[in-house]
Amino acid sequence: VQLQASGGGLVQPGDSLRLSCAASGHPFSDISMGWFRQASGRGREFVAAIDRSGSSTYYADSVKGRFTISRDNAKNTLFLQMNSLKPEDTAVYSCASSSSYFAGTSDRLYDYWGQGTQVTVSS
Repeated sequence: VQLQASGGGLVQPGDSLRLSCAASGHPFSDISMGWFRQASGRGREFVAAIDRSGSSTYYADSVKGRFTISRDNAKNTLFLQMNSLKPEDTAVYSCASSSSYFAGTSDRLYDYWGQGTQVTVSS
């Protein structure tokens, strides 16, 4: 599976961004997906996950109510809508895929990773 994340950028606190992750090399509907982030000097952090069909999602407490994960299986694309962004959301955001129906929060259950896209929230 090849994953290509995009959509990052520099925004101000309170702004919104929509990240995309284009997948190829495997039937998209056969893989569950997740978003993780890594801030400078810190470890990888789970952000959100979605099952193969898109019917089940799960979020880290730090983003719940502000971020929405979704997928378009017809277009082989994963999304992360980020609203009400805060400076502490600044990180490199990466998408990941798993052969599990719903891999959830553990990065050990994800098989393939995209290269990441930088999100910077600063005034």
